[in-house]
Parts: sequence; C-alpha cells; structure tokens
Amino acid sequence: MRKRDHNVLTNAASLAVCGLLAGVVVAAAAFPAVAMSGLAAKAGAETFGALPTELTVARAPQISYLLASDGKTPLATMYDENRRDVKLADISPFMQKAIIAAEDHDFYKHNGVDINGVARAFVNNQSEGSGRQGASTLTMQYVRLAIAYSATHPADVVAATEDTSARKLREMRLALQVDKEFSKDEILTRYLNLASFGNGAYGIYAASQVYFGKSPSKLKIEEAALLAGMVKAPTTNDPTTEAGYPLALDRRNYVIQNMVDIKAITQQEADAAKATKLVVKDKRTPNGCVAANVNEWGFFCDYFYRWWMEQETFGSTTYDRERRLKSGGYTVVTSIDVQAQRGADKAVRKAKSVNSKEAAMVAVVEPGTGRVRALAVNRQFKLDDPKNPKNKLSSDPAKSKKKIRGNYPATVNPLLTGGNGITGYQAGSTFKIFSIVAALEKGIPLSYTFNAPQQFKSEYIIDSSSPAACKGTHFYCPTNSGLKPGGVQNMWSAFAQSVNTYFVPLQQQVGAENVVDAARRAGIQFRASNDAKFAATKNDAHQWGAFTLGVSSTTPLDLANAYATLAADGKYCEPIPVQEIRDPEGNKLDIANPRCEKRFSTEVARAAVDAARCPVGDNSRTSKCGGNRTAAVVKGIVDAPVAGKSGTTDSEKTAALVAMTKQYSVAGIMADPDWPQTNVKMKHSQKDGINPPVYETLRDAMKGKPRIQFEPPGQKISEGDQRSIPDVKCVSVDQAKSRLKGAGFEPVVSSAKVPSSCKAGDAAGTSPDGRTIKGGVVTIQVSSGGGTPGNTNGTPGGQPGNQPGRPGNGRPNG
Repeated sequence: MRKRDHNVLTNAASLAVCGLLAGVVVAAAAFPAVAMSGLAAKAGAETFGALPTELTVARAPQISYLLASDGKTPLATMYDENRRDVKLADISPFMQKAIIAAEDHDFYKHNGVDINGVARAFVNNQSEGSGRQGASTLTMQYVRLAIAYSATHPADVVAATEDTSARKLREMRLALQVDKEFSKDEILTRYLNLASFGNGAYGIYAASQVYFGKSPSKLKIEEAALLAGMVKAPTTNDPTTEAGYPLALDRRNYVIQNMVDIKAITQQEADAAKATKLVVKDKRTPNGCVAANVNEWGFFCDYFYRWWMEQETFGSTTYDRERRLKSGGYTVVTSIDVQAQRGADKAVRKAKSVNSKEAAMVAVVEPGTGRVRALAVNRQFKLDDPKNPKNKLSSDPAKSKKKIRGNYPATVNPLLTGGNGITGYQAGSTFKIFSIVAALEKGIPLSYTFNAPQQFKSEYIIDSSSPAACKGTHFYCPTNSGLKPGGVQNMWSAFAQSVNTYFVPLQQQVGAENVVDAARRAGIQFRASNDAKFAATKNDAHQWGAFTLGVSSTTPLDLANAYATLAADGKYCEPIPVQEIRDPEGNKLDIANPRCEKRFSTEVARAAVDAARCPVGDNSRTSKCGGNRTAAVVKGIVDAPVAGKSGTTDSEKTAALVAMTKQYSVAGIMADPDWPQTNVKMKHSQKDGINPPVYETLRDAMKGKPRIQFEPPGQKISEGDQRSIPDVKCVSVDQAKSRLKGAGFEPVVSSAKVPSSCKAGDAAGTSPDGRTIKGGVVTIQVSSGGGTPGNTNGTPGGQPGNQPGRPGNGRPNG
C-alpha cells in the first residue's frame, strides 16, 4: 500500500545515482584493487538493474499465549522465536528515537538509501588505517531481515546475510521500493518488531519483557538506549553477562548522546539517563508446558497441546500444526477454570503425596459444552533427568529388578487423558449407569424390580477355571459383596447399593452389546486392545458379561465426560481444552466452538441421572433409593443437587468416584499407572482414598455458583406400565403365587415371617402392595400368626444389599 508520494525526479535521480554509486561502493568494500575502475562501475549498474523490484514479506514467527478461562491468568507460552508484534503507538517515543539515533540519523530524510552515507562510506573505506564504515539504513536493515524471514530455503537465508556486493545492491534496490510502499512509521514499526535483541528476545515487545519486565510503551530513555544499542551486536553487548555488561553500558551511553545530537532529548535528560545504574532482569520467557505458569497445570497444558496437534485446521501434518502453534501468534483462552483447577490440585495432593506410587487423578468437564475445566494428579509435570534421575524405581517388581524407574514423582505422560501408551484404568461399578441407559432405551423403567440373589448364574460363557465361573460350569456367576443376597431391587435402589446381581441380569436382558454401545455414545473410548476387540462387533460385545461391572479401561476424562453427557440431557460434547482462539489480527476461530450432538433422548438421560442421585446421598424424584448408599456423604459436602456413582475393581486394585452437578462433572480414579496389578488396595472414603479428592474438587468448583436442580424424568419412564397387585392376604402361599403369576407379576416368597392376624404360614401381604410395574417382582410376606398384624408392606430396596467399596467374586463392584 502506498503511504507516501515522492517526487518523480527525485526518485529517478536516487535510483540512477544509487545504482552507479552503490556499485562502486560495494566493489570498493569487496574488491579494493578495482574500486575505481570503469569495469566496477559498469558491473554495479548492470547488476543493480537486473535485481527484483518487489519484496515479498512473510509474517515473522510470533509467540502464542495460553490463558485460563478468565482470559487473564497466564497458563503457558509457546514459541519458536519469542516475538509479539506491537503497533508504533504501543512503543515508547524514546525507543523510536533511540533506534534512529543508534542506526540511522537521517531515517526520516532519505528515500530508503542514504546517498550521503554511501559516499561517506566510500571515501572512508579508501583511507588506509580508517575503520570500516557501512552505509546500511534502517530501511535496508529491515529489507535484510524481511528477506531472511520470507526465505523458503536455507540458501536464501545465507544469501540475505552474506557480505557480498550483490547482497548490498539488492538491499538498496528493495529499500527504495519499500520506502515508496510504506510510510516511515510503518518501516520503523516493522523493523522494531523483527530485530533480534539477544537472550531469545525477538522484536521490541519481547526485549522489553526479557530485560525490563515491562511493555515497550513504558521504556525510559536509558532503557530504550540500551535496547537500541544491542541490535548491532546482541551477543557482544549482552548486559546479562560479565563481559558484555560494560560494553552494553558504553553502547547505551553512546546512543543516549546520539539522541541529543538528533534533538530527541536534551543534554540534561541525557546526563540524568547516563547516571542511571544499568539494571536488567534477564527474565527469559518460559516456553512450553514444562514451563507452565503453575507446574501442576502442565498436565492440562499438555492435554491442550495434544488436542491442537490433532486438529487438521492447523495444518495437514503434525509438523505444520506445531509450527502454527509456536509461530502463529495465537491468543488461546483455554477452558481451564482456575477455581476448579486449584481445588483439584489441592485435593489430590491432600490425599496422596507426589512421592506416592498411587496416582490420585481427577478430571472436571462442563456438561453441555465438553469444556475441560480441570485436570489434576499428584505428580510433578516434568521430565526426569536421565543423567541425574530423581524418580523412584517402578512399582512393578519386574521393572524394578531391571532398575527401570517409575512415573513418580515426575512425569509428562497423559495419565488423565490417555495416549502415549496410557490406555486407562478399570472404573468398576461406575459403568452400571450404562446398563441403566440401555434398559431405559429398551422401555424398561427405573421401577423395574426383581429379586437379586447372592449369586447369579448368567448365560455368559467364560473359562471354567475362572473364579467368576459357577462351580463345575463355564457360566459367568457374579456375586454380591460379602456373598449377601441383594433382595428385591429396582434401578434406584440397586444403583444406590451397587448390587452386582441386579445389573448383570439387567444387562443380559437388554443385551451387553447395547450396554457397550451406550457407553461408547456417552464418550467411553476403548483404548486397550482387548477392550477394543470385545467392543468391535455386536457378537463379541454380546458375550461381555462383566462389562456392566466396569472391567473395561477408561480415563478420568472419558468417565467425567460420559456422565456429563447425561447431565446435559443426553447431549454429547467432544472434550475440548479451549473456549476461544484468536489469530494475530484478533479474529476468532470457529475451531474453539463446542462440538456437540444429541446421543440420548432427554427422558432417558434425565431418568439415568435420577437413579444416579441415589448413590451420592441425594434423593431421586420418587425417593426410592433405599437405605444404603455407596457414597452418601457427597450431597452434604457439596451442598448442591448431585448425582454420581462409586466404583471398585476386583481386589480393589483401582477405586473410582463420579460426582456431578448441572455445571460440573467430576470423575476421579485412584490406581497405580506403573503396575495395574498392584498389591496395594485402593481406598474410597478414607482421607487418602479417591472420594475426598472428587467431592472436595466439586465443592470448591461450586463455590459461588447457583444451585440448579436436575430435571426429573417423566412418570412413564420412571414407573412404567403400572398394574394393580392382587390381594393375597390370608390365602395360602401357593394360592398367592398363582394369583400373582396370573396377574403378570413375578412372585417370590420372603424367608422372614411377619406378625399377622392371618394363620401362620399363610400369606400376610405383599411387598410392594397396591401397584407396581407389569412383570415386576412382588414379594409374598409370610405370616407368623400371633394376633394383630404389623406393617407387612414394604418397598423395594429395603433388603440387605452390598456394602460400598467391596468387590464381587472376581469382578468389580462398588
């Protein structure tokens, strides 16, 4: 764009004179013996006329900034070159004058090439014993930098900087072009944004930050003079080194005096500036996730980096994407919620120290957007130095014998999000929610009841030598904790108590392949090869009998997002670590927008959440949760409507808990990432268990947030097709069973007897009485006789069930 018109005759004269004179000058510099020959002048003119007349300027690498969701708190910076372009209005006037005083006094007077300067350099360089002079203007220096940054081949970079007459001629020609196309202020701004100032600082913004910890608009005379004096030799004049400090000081004072010469400042101002002690910070800008603003946030930063590297928007190859991130000058407002993240960091380290082999891992996802609000684990985010390792030996005995070190206390592995060999951890009974979802989608309501036995003989075929097989058979036979019968349960009460022998038959009834599919749609990824094989086809998934008990590996992030899908009324959102990305011009990129789609009906999602309120101490819409809750304290600690589920695997090798509100879904898993077959028992409710980090994170995230109720499901999906239960009071047990079967119910006879006015041994009533779901279980209460009847009626879920945190027979529970 043309910013300034020049006199045509002046331009023509400049071009002709510069062409001829420049040829002589550069020849004199490079070939003194032929400096004044006609051949030199002719060669210079011809070469100059053949040079290109257009300068293509590529944007120089820019630093990218990562901020927390508040748009202010710094998370990390990423760059190849520490540079951030600024406008001239954001650069101190002292800095503008200082660079002119240091490099080009006549910058505002010449047309890109200083003819007088060229002549002076020519005369000076012919005198024996005289120091060499150059004739490069700021505009020519800018051209040199622009060519180097626009180069597409290393040889072009060399050509832009080599000390040859051809290079000088090209610079002069292009400097004239640049001076016609841009205003002086534009050229000055471009130069200050490109120049190198040493110590990894490129451009005036970075230099101001590195050396003085301030923005360039606030630079004082002595600070501006120091920086201006460094561009010619940033390594030699480095004020942060012992050898460079006095040279930088001398150069600074030289520039200050030159500022007087060009009338930028007064002599009095110069004297005061020279008298000011030279103090520099030498604060290099941190680079990458290992230098995150808070070390614990490195895990989130790393998740963002991995996410970015998968986005084709930023390039067709991983190399292109990384260059865009580290050179593109983006401002990224990530999704990290400072309040939630700090709460999570504090909670996981309170439960387990960084030196613990057990990893307490917590992920927080926002329902309805998929934005990841926190990722925390009791580890340091850093690489263990192989030359001076600090990590403990692996907890895996086989690896420990080989002196292989574990990932604690320091690691950069994606423990919370998966990848790089991390496939996840078993999450136990948290997966029972997917059986509820699949059943609801098949039209089976929450009130569906049956009598859960102590051991259930399924139709799933497994190895007959497995401890989970029924004795002498190859059928999968899960049991409940403590080998206790579950009793008559519905989905609310069975989920609250985590009754294995309710959920395995429920899964069998709806088809394990449908339960697996529900998990996949909710966001569970099957990273482990065995899991992926089982989940690959309907036939394979159909025989996955233990799936509902959480034997598939998952990550805290996937688990949190799966439950968030239900909290968002069935809207799945891809987990993302960003909420806004702006390019250097300030344009928003659409790639930061949530990526969501409806995967479950609203009614199914709300019904599943209604059941999930039971385990964590909240009440479902119907209040049919029963007495026992696996994590009942969550509701009181979070002090908000909550839903969730705990989970424990076989031999308690892992422990998990999900707790969520409408605003946050928090999932925690405690495991040993180095040795999945650990002999350490993971805990739940104890202070060093997984439950406290989860509910404390949710409590802290919810501070100051509104308490929003979960929407209750409709009556049909909750209660189903309700039918009246026949009156069987005081008839024989056989007659009672016959009447109930005839009405479409499944009768069971209670082993306990109740006082009743009916004859001992006859039916005293039913539990439930009145109405229940068609095909549901109805328990016949047996009379013990003895006069006035007591309350013979009951509600499903009142019988003894599982205790929290206890494994079933060879399979997860909890």
